Order: sequence, then C-alpha cells, then structure tokens
Amino acid sequence: MRIFFTGGSGKAGRWAVRHLQAQGHHVVNVDRTPSGLDCPELLVDLCDAGQVIGAMSQFVDGAELDAGAGVPTYDAVVHFAAIPRVMIGTDGECFRQNTLTTYNVIEAAVKLGVPKIIFASSETTYGICFAHGEVKPAFVPVDETHPTVPHDSYAMSKVCNEATARSFQARSGSDIYGLRINNVIEPDEYATMFPAFMTDPALRRRNIFAYIDARDLGHMVDCCLKTDGLGYEVFNVSNDDMSVGITSAEVIERFYPGVEVRAEMGPRETFFSNRKAREMVGFSPRHSWREVLG
Repeated sequence: MRIFFTGGSGKAGRWAVRHLQAQGHHVVNVDRTPSGLDCPELLVDLCDAGQVIGAMSQFVDGAELDAGAGVPTYDAVVHFAAIPRVMIGTDGECFRQNTLTTYNVIEAAVKLGVPKIIFASSETTYGICFAHGEVKPAFVPVDETHPTVPHDSYAMSKVCNEATARSFQARSGSDIYGLRINNVIEPDEYATMFPAFMTDPALRRRNIFAYIDARDLGHMVDCCLKTDGLGYEVFNVSNDDMSVGITSAEVIERFYPGVEVRAEMGPRETFFSNRKAREMVGFSPRHSWREVLG
C-alpha cells in the first residue's frame, strides 16, 4: 500500500513507519522535521489546510516522475502527528494544533478519495492520565465503552478528533479507525524505566498500569490497514500484560478499592483492555518488558 503517514519523525511514528516498511508498504513521511528514516519525506505544516491537500496530491520523489503515469494516489492515511501531551507549551495551543491538524488531514483524505484512514487517539481520553489529583476508572478493565470525560486540553483534543473522524466517516463511508494508544515504550526503555515501576507500582497509576511496546504499535497499524469494512471504530492499544510486577488482584486491592470489576482478570492481565482490537482486527502483541527484566 502507498501510505501518507503524518508524524513519522516522532517517537511512535518512527517505529510504526519502519514496521510498515518491513511489511512491504511504501510509506511517505509527512512532518515538520526530517525523520532520518529511509523513506520519502515532505515537510508540511499540517495546520495549513492548503499544504495538507497539496502534499497529499503531489509527487514525492524522482521515481514517481520517471514512471510518467501521473501522481499516484494513496491507499491509506495514517495520522500520528500531534503535540504529544500537555505541559510542553500552552494548553490552548495543544488543543488548537491537535484538532486542526486532524481535521485538515481527514478532510483532505476524504476529498481525495482515500479509502482507509487511521488516526492516533489516546489513553488520556478516559480522563485519568492528566487529571488534577487522582481520578479512578469507572470500572476495570477499561474498555472502549468507558466514559471519555477528560480534564485536560490534550485529551480534550483527542475526544474532539474522534468526533471529527466519526462525522467524516458518516458522510464519506470511508473506513476510519481511531487508536487509543497507551504509553508508548521503546525497547531500550525497559531497562532504564521499568525497574522503578517494579519498586513503586504507583508510578503507573495514571497510565492505568498499562503500556504499548512501540514495535507492537506498528503491528496494530498494519492490522488496521489489512482490515476493511468496519466503518468507524476506536480501539484501545496496549500490550497483554501490565507494566508493574504485582498481580492484578494486588492492583485492585491497593489502587482500585470499590471500583467495579466487570470481568475476571488473569494475574498479569492489562487493565487497559485490548480485547476489541484482538477480536476485530487480529491484533496480537508479541513483546513484553519481561523479555528484558524477567
């Protein structure tokens, strides 16, 4: 597939692009800064609607010019570009850029007839990650039916983006899938970050004790690319196990007393349920911090 990928220069994006390339996809990275990846790149301000639709409808390298067959179309758009969290710049600018870029990218894709759009939503939509003080889930494990009532501008932007995507899908009939991505962990971060999580599990409270290996996130994107006909859907994206060394029963006892437990959980099972992704698109995460720390 020829894929218009925004945000391939970011932490999650670099891993996703490499994974998609390994599956044989032709990826064009669209970002404000070069990625250093071995793929065509366009430097674009995604807040500018004209630049977005222009980038999505132009040649990207000499091979396309040499082919003499006109500008090739895209089979899919993957939109990862965003300000990645609050407390980097101002709250308002985070909200403005994240909502505007998502609107511009989906609008251009729909108007140009791209049949598959995948966009990055977030674990933060559930209102726990960046809450003021402590907010507990309404129930565990947290699945896609959990209320999305965020307290911060980043999560607000992601909830708005989901509404934008759903509206464009209703009008166009394109497949548009949103990924509620948990905390992205690169392989080398297991050795540097996770020992502290074993000592103090409370460090993972705001992430619902979950994580997603960057390699498995790329796999999830590929699963969505290969699954057609779902219309609009959102999926939690996490690894199968928790990011702490204690059991699920201990997590419930220490951190979630009084919280409804809606399903029996395995001793290591993630509290950020990925069951829907497994059942609907064949997501099958392969990695775990236990490969490094035991």
